[in-house]
Amino acid sequence: MGGWIGITGQLQQSVYDFKDQETVYRVRLTDAPELKERSYLCRVFLEEYHDSVNICPVERKAILYLEQDSSVVRLQDGDELLVSSQISPPVNGKNFGEFDYSRYLMYKGIAGTGYVASGKWTKLSSVSVSSLRLMANSYREKLLALYRKLGFEGDELAVLSALTVGDKTELSESIRESYSVSGASHVLALSGLHIGLLYVLFSYILKLLDVKGGNAGKYLRTLLLLLLLWSFAFFTGLSPSVIRSASMFSALAVAEVFSRKAISLNTLAAVAWFMLLCKPVWLFDVGFQLSFLAVASILLIQKPIYQLLPVKGWLGKYIWGLMAVSIAAQLGTAPLVMFYFSRFSTHFLLTNLVVIPLVTIILYMAVLMLCLTPFFWLQSVMAEGCRLLLKALNTFVHWVEQLPFSSIDNIWLYQWEVAGFYIFLLLVLYYMMKRRLRYLWVCLSFLLMLGTGHSIMNWVNHPQRSLVFYNVRGCPVVHCIENDGHSWLSYGDQQSDKRRLQRVAANYWKQIQLLPPVEVKTDFQSAGFSRHRQILSYHGCRVGMITDNRWQNKSAVSPLSIQYLYLCKGYEGHMKELTRIFSPSCIVLDASFSESRKRLLEKECRQLGFRFISLSEEGSIRFLL
Repeated sequence: MGGWIGITGQLQQSVYDFKDQETVYRVRLTDAPELKERSYLCRVFLEEYHDSVNICPVERKAILYLEQDSSVVRLQDGDELLVSSQISPPVNGKNFGEFDYSRYLMYKGIAGTGYVASGKWTKLSSVSVSSLRLMANSYREKLLALYRKLGFEGDELAVLSALTVGDKTELSESIRESYSVSGASHVLALSGLHIGLLYVLFSYILKLLDVKGGNAGKYLRTLLLLLLLWSFAFFTGLSPSVIRSASMFSALAVAEVFSRKAISLNTLAAVAWFMLLCKPVWLFDVGFQLSFLAVASILLIQKPIYQLLPVKGWLGKYIWGLMAVSIAAQLGTAPLVMFYFSRFSTHFLLTNLVVIPLVTIILYMAVLMLCLTPFFWLQSVMAEGCRLLLKALNTFVHWVEQLPFSSIDNIWLYQWEVAGFYIFLLLVLYYMMKRRLRYLWVCLSFLLMLGTGHSIMNWVNHPQRSLVFYNVRGCPVVHCIENDGHSWLSYGDQQSDKRRLQRVAANYWKQIQLLPPVEVKTDFQSAGFSRHRQILSYHGCRVGMITDNRWQNKSAVSPLSIQYLYLCKGYEGHMKELTRIFSPSCIVLDASFSESRKRLLEKECRQLGFRFISLSEEGSIRFLL
């Protein structure tokens, strides 16, 4: 009950009744502008709005997209702006299987989004705003400047920044993909692994206080350990993932003082309860779920896995121990990783066997490198060694990525399958504890049920011959799908934003088990599908793609009968002109039209008695053939 009340209270902060026209807002940047393809993403706090009568407080978080301009680059965290924009609550595109962006922003406390054109904003006089977060971000920027001064650049700078201060803005798409495919992406997310390594390092350095100081030394050691952990969290910008990890290891440090078992399920549960008490919406955060599941899995199944293989010698025990931890963490997080990211890295054991020791050494060297700041020449030598290790790390990750069958992609799991996997894992653990045949039969029977359910859902969601129109701005496309999984993507023009379409429709394609679609941009002919002068014919169904003005001022003795007339942004004429050439059964209006243009076309359709569908309002539309 308390959790529900807490979540409801926090979600109320993401609800606001914005005006439905352009309004002047006074905003404060809560982060540095982030460069996107066509704009700068700015996370802001809406302080108030101005109208002709008065000034009213807003006090909500929002995301503004500022048009690319040289002056935007000079903006910094904490700057105050006056912007003129129409801000509205975030909405989803209503496409099949699309990521629920609206709900994601709601859990982040974002109340609205808006676009700000050049000349529609101005920076106010600098106001001295001091906060713990601003100070943390300032120190993080100083550390990044020091890295650049020491000669770090490119992928080495990007990975070092991610490992030490949690800044991932420098990471290129290629390096992100390499770490994801190889199964090492978890090291780029500053969280439990990094804080744990620092916890071990600081504990070892401070252990001398236990010997010489007795109980007082133990208390002093714990106090210094907490101070060092939270100092690191401060320098990394106090991101939620670091706060969660620092809280967990702080609880472990306090537990050790009272001679209790440091790492236990009770401690883990207590930390999770306290964190959710402070911020209940963290329960829906992917990082929160994965980090606690990984630790819980290690606590539950690492020891049984380690005992499966008797190993002699310190090196063999170390390697097998590392592998057992990796297997346990992977078993615990694999269902969620496949559910959220549709990928399973098959070489994770090989990757972690090399990556984790390398990351450990790099992190320790980075700490030592920062401690040597007063001695620049020693610091430069340490930086060179750190750079070589970073290069070796990236080279190894790229090599693993190129190995055959390095990852299984395009996985589609249902929520009930994820829950079923964890139930199966608990049943296996129970069997290993009891070692009775009937429990083994229960495990196998439950596994058979999971497999049967998955097969049934695959059959239910098999591809069906159909036409699909997507709600994707900047990418007019008709998707022609066959029963065997083959399909054709007929694009409206050469400038179509294919990457945006992939992001929107990827989950839907995985769910119905589509093969990679054939991309069609010009005239095309195949069995069952053809395209000629943007007139598509698919198993007897005609679609006219109107993407330009080629049909204006033309007529036909007998209008061409077509099932769907697909109007896109490039057409500037009126509906009546098209009726001289086409006789459509249904009009489909693309999502790229402006609001005023869309309303005009809708009005003309009503006057002419045509049935019409607006993709920006309806989302994805599928017509079975």
